[in-house]
Amino acid sequence: MADWNDTSRNAQRMGSVPRAGGDVAGRASYDEGLRKHMLSIYNYMTSGILLTGIVALLAFTSGVAETIFTGGILRWIVALSPMAVVFAMSFGANRFSTATLQLMFWGFATLMGLSLSSIFLVYTGGSIATTFFATSAAFAGLSLYGYTTKRSLSGMGSFLIMGVIGLIVAMVINLFLQSPAFHYAISFIGVLIFAGLTAYDTQRLKTEYEYLRGTEFAGKAVVLGALSLYLDFINMFQFLLSFLGNRE
Repeated sequence: MADWNDTSRNAQRMGSVPRAGGDVAGRASYDEGLRKHMLSIYNYMTSGILLTGIVALLAFTSGVAETIFTGGILRWIVALSPMAVVFAMSFGANRFSTATLQLMFWGFATLMGLSLSSIFLVYTGGSIATTFFATSAAFAGLSLYGYTTKRSLSGMGSFLIMGVIGLIVAMVINLFLQSPAFHYAISFIGVLIFAGLTAYDTQRLKTEYEYLRGTEFAGKAVVLGALSLYLDFINMFQFLLSFLGNRE
């Protein structure tokens, strides 16, 4: 999911970052704008994860999760609908308004809550909580690294996307094999891939601000950036839970 919003690269460039020895006031203004931009992304992402968690917990405690995931086509609708929203947001970003993308993001977070409510039927509450906090700590560290490192992570993008595709293929294959060893290998590799994507996407979003600031796409980029980091976090959490979680 790392390059789902590449359309933003076509946004009009509004000027380059002030260089060392250049306009100090301009540099300060740029840095302040960048901080606000990234903070907005993190605020949306965190709010989305919080909404997902609340919906998942309510769905479980009310018995809705058990109703959904005990069979029938409804479980597949709930499981696949978040993916449909992601594709709609990614490929329709230029057509939708910022307000529409915001509503779609909240709808996506709600649908993800319904989808993730199934984990309460499989894993113990303690292991879910432990994995969530472990994922939060790892995500914070990796995102901080992506934001502060001077090393370019752009070369990781294509490699990580290929890794995601390979991961999906392996998961489909294991639906037929039902191999526990293969399952744990997929989970371990999944954690590594989305850990890498967390750092890569953070740096990408920081870099793209130079081209987006002052454009009409800037507001949309905040929502799409939050979606990107949300997906990194949730996927890392799910693979880590699958690898370490204690089953009921």
